[in-house]
This record gives sequence, C-alpha cells and structure tokens, in this order.
Amino acid sequence: MAASIGWGIVGYGWVARDYMAPGIRAAGHRLVAVADPGEASRAAAEAEGARAHADLAGLIAEPDVEAVYVATPNHLHRGAVEALCAAGKAVLCEKPMAASLADAEAMAAAVRTSGAFYGTAFDQRHHPGHRALRGLIEDGRLGTVTAIRIVYACWLDRAWTSFRGQDNWRIDPAQAGGGALMDLAPHGLDLVDFLLGEPITDIAAMTQARAQDYAVDDGALLIGRTASGALAQLNVAYNCPDALPRRRLEVVGTRGLLTAVDTMGQTAGGSLTFTDGRDGRVEEIAFDKSASPFLEQVRAFGRALRDPGGRSAWDAERDLHTMRLIARAYAAAGTPAGRDAA
Repeated sequence: MAASIGWGIVGYGWVARDYMAPGIRAAGHRLVAVADPGEASRAAAEAEGARAHADLAGLIAEPDVEAVYVATPNHLHRGAVEALCAAGKAVLCEKPMAASLADAEAMAAAVRTSGAFYGTAFDQRHHPGHRALRGLIEDGRLGTVTAIRIVYACWLDRAWTSFRGQDNWRIDPAQAGGGALMDLAPHGLDLVDFLLGEPITDIAAMTQARAQDYAVDDGALLIGRTASGALAQLNVAYNCPDALPRRRLEVVGTRGLLTAVDTMGQTAGGSLTFTDGRDGRVEEIAFDKSASPFLEQVRAFGRALRDPGGRSAWDAERDLHTMRLIARAYAAAGTPAGRDAA
C-alpha cells in the first residue's frame, strides 16, 4: 500500500462527502483540508476532522495537501485545476473535465505546461467488476468483441441538492454545461476505451427533454464505433425512476456475452455473468464485491503519485478526447452544450 497521502477536496458536495472522503480514509490516506464557499459544506468537512476553507487559496496554502480532488460544479473545474497545477499539487478532477470543450482544452494545456500529475475521476475504471470484465476480454473469453451496450440512468428531480438551501447545479446549463449526456455519458465512453483498449472514434447522438422540467437534456442515446469496428450504444437518463433496472453493461463477442448489473455507480457490488455463445450456459463471475470504485480509485491514484512509473494509466489527453466526443455528440443531436451555448 502507498504511504499515506494528504488529500484536499475542492467542492464538498454529496459525492465528495459520501464517497470520496470515506474512500480516502479506507485507503489509509488523510483528508487534510476542504475548500468550499458553503457554510454547511465546511461544517460537514470539519465534523470529519478536516480543516475547512472558504476559498481555494486557503487549501493550496496547506503544506500537507499533496493531492486534491476537484468536485465543484463543472464550470469551476478549469479555474481550480489551473491554480492547483500551478501550485504543484496532484489533481484528480471529477468528470466531465469541464462545462465546455474550450475549458477542457485549457485544462489539458495547463497540465502539459506545468507537468502536474493529473487524472479525471473516471471511477468506473476502478470498479472491481469492470476490471474483471477487462481481464476476461483480454484473455479472449469473448472472442472478437462486436458491441458494448450500456444503460446508466437515474431520476434527478429539480429540487435535488447536496445541502439544504443550495440549488441543483446539474440542471443549470451555465454550471453543468449540459444534462444527462454531459453528466453520465462520459463514464460509458471512457469504459469503452478501458474495456477494449481503444477509444470510440465515430459518434452520433439524440437527446430528449421528455419528463423533467429543466433547461438541459434529461436523456440521451449515443452510438459510437471504435477504429477496429466495435460498436457502442449508451442510454443515459435523468428521467428513470430509481426503483427500475437502470444500470446494465453488456459486452458482446463472437464467443459469448459478459453482463454486469448494478456495477455502474458509486457503490461496491453488483453482479457479473458470462453467457456462452455455444450453448447459452450462464456462469457467474467472481470479483471483489467489498471495494467501492472510489476506494480503488484513491488507491490507484496514490500508488501512481508515489511511483511515477505507474502514471501512464492517467492521461489528460485521453480524457480530452472523451470531452471532444461529448461535444460532438451534442452537435450531432443538434442540442446546445457548454457555457458558450447557454
């Protein structure tokens, strides 16, 4: 295990509070400080033993903070990442990289110029079930992979918020840059790259504003193709009741089908099966169901921070390609995305 790392968090909302902070502690690392303008957010951080600052400058001045998790609304990612890179901090930034492609381009430039260790928080790469999937694909269990199908959906009510009195920034195009497509599709696009070892190169999409009464898309369907010809289909939504089946990942090959249910998300567990293409026999695949993707992400980032030889798995340019795919998907759907179009 990597030596204990002092972490900071910028933006102490529900993901940071309920998943990242526990992941830091479970990995044997330390949450040193939090920066958030919200009084309730700072109070929650202090209750967990972290020092709380109202602005980023206070966190940057903390000498014990080596790595910083950026979990602000999307439109604030760029400013935080640029300042942290300039200060020599390692940065793990929530997806999407930014609210607009222009901001993501600037962030990637800041990483190149500063030489800072940067990663986008595609935590689904670190889910033990998804790692097991990739291993089976690499071992040839599926034969030639022909398609990946992903459903990743939830219900996002207009009134939802991390702390009482806050607005739901995820439905504000100026802060989020888009809706369900912007928020949920990056995970699926990145997973295709992770599972197959190659990114999507061609993409098309349709969006909907069907069930929710806000100004961003509440659902989207994306189709893509990798350079080798594997097809990908992603259905993402903010309009699916949480009691319904809404998290499913299928990888289809010439020899069989791998199906992961309830693995996509912040929590540990789910199920993974292999269906044999010859006789339809279904086999349950074992994986670690106790470790959350956030815990495994913190462990992986910590190892890479301590051993620069392991940093190739974290790539700002690859993540910028994913952001470009998102921009192209919105353009194909004829839907404005990003602050510039808000």
